[in-house]
Amino acid sequence: MTKPNADVQQNTWEFLRDPMITPTGFREYDARWKYPDDINLPGITALGMGLGTQMHKRGIEPVIAVGNDYRDYSLTIKNALMLGLMRAGIHVKDIGPALSPMAYFSQFHLDAPAVAMVTASHNPNGWTGVKMGFERPLTHGPDEMNELRDIVLNGETVARDGGKYEFVDGVQEAYIDDLCGDFKMSRPLKVVCATGNGTASAFAPEILRRIGVEVVPSHNALDYTFPHYNPNPEAMEMLHDMSASVKLSGADLALGFDGDGDRCGVVDDEGEEIFADKVGVIMARDLSKIYPNSTFVADVKSTGLFASDPELQKHGAKADYWKTGHSHMKRRVKELDALAGFEKSGHYFLAEPVGRGYDCGMRVAVEMCKLLDRNPEMSMSDLRKALPVTYATPTMSPYCADTEKYDVLERLVEKLVAKSEAGETIAGRKIAQVVTVNGARVILDNGAWGLVRASSNTPNLVVVCESPESDDEMRAIFADIDAVVRTEPSVGDYDQTI
Repeated sequence: MTKPNADVQQNTWEFLRDPMITPTGFREYDARWKYPDDINLPGITALGMGLGTQMHKRGIEPVIAVGNDYRDYSLTIKNALMLGLMRAGIHVKDIGPALSPMAYFSQFHLDAPAVAMVTASHNPNGWTGVKMGFERPLTHGPDEMNELRDIVLNGETVARDGGKYEFVDGVQEAYIDDLCGDFKMSRPLKVVCATGNGTASAFAPEILRRIGVEVVPSHNALDYTFPHYNPNPEAMEMLHDMSASVKLSGADLALGFDGDGDRCGVVDDEGEEIFADKVGVIMARDLSKIYPNSTFVADVKSTGLFASDPELQKHGAKADYWKTGHSHMKRRVKELDALAGFEKSGHYFLAEPVGRGYDCGMRVAVEMCKLLDRNPEMSMSDLRKALPVTYATPTMSPYCADTEKYDVLERLVEKLVAKSEAGETIAGRKIAQVVTVNGARVILDNGAWGLVRASSNTPNLVVVCESPESDDEMRAIFADIDAVVRTEPSVGDYDQTI
């Protein structure tokens, strides 16, 4: 196949013929581009050939399950991807439109050695991408992504005979059966189901009703124009809308899902938006009672409560803070044989015997309902208030170009480590430790912290801060961290701030 070229222009003969791929679309744990600005359909076909070539290179049986999210162009992208896979000699099992976790489930259900899910996740319309994996429940991490990038960009794809297409029906029904089982709520529960008109609209209301929940619909009609907001339960716009729906309906809580259904956000019965890492602590508390001495993995953006919460300590729970990113977290959960992993973004990885180890917003929704069923005397706000109080920022993302962000981050990490070594303070407090496993998590002498890392999915840095003391201290931490960030002139405005 022709070597991909990032400089092919739209509305030209070459654009319809030659693969055009911008190299920065190969990210740490998935592939993501603006379409058709950064990749064209021949480029997607080259990506499929590259993935098929990688399967052969690694000795993976040449069978793959493929799905797509509910965007108007995702089927076109999937067809181009499947063409490339078949040209590489792969038997493609098309599961139709799907959530990402449904695609991951299909690997188990169909006993498929590989999976590829066409989705832009929570990114706005205009983006596309592929989440892929070989060793279930894992997805590609940096090593696999780098290998795939080199195969594709260096034109090392190999055409082989034996490619085959098969449409497989019934996976959606099997996925929903797997989630619900024979569980039924024993207490009445009224839940706002917020799907932002995204793919989860075809799943979440049905799943909740099936387990005996009274559903209050919130933007549950499938509409790929996303007329209300982009479905992203980490964004305050969606959380505020969920809160308003709870107050209007008198619901017990709201559950919100992102564009491909692998994340879940929670608003309690008082309309309080609970950041996903705190929801993770609530779930970990409940699970640690059932499964004492469990290990929980949390990403570096998450609250310090996973390590310091007295209830978790009482049940022997162990905390491991790890790299942000669904592939990093899945791999770490499997490596440590952890019971669950929790990301501040709302990706939760519930492993055996609760789940299958991949991130599934629908599984989280079912397990949250089970948690409330096990604690009939407690409301969602009671569970929130039972946690030790901390004061945290939302996840804030100042602009930084993909081509510059990792170099910028490297310099910022050096500056923050230098501050620590020089005995300087953040928010007037001594720096106790700088954890550099994924950017820099600057931990202060009272357990407060501030984080700077690079987003793996978008042209941004990521900044998060938390204080166990006060809102004022949290704001002071952010101000001092931001002052360091502002030493880099290529860093732009924040998407949201405190």
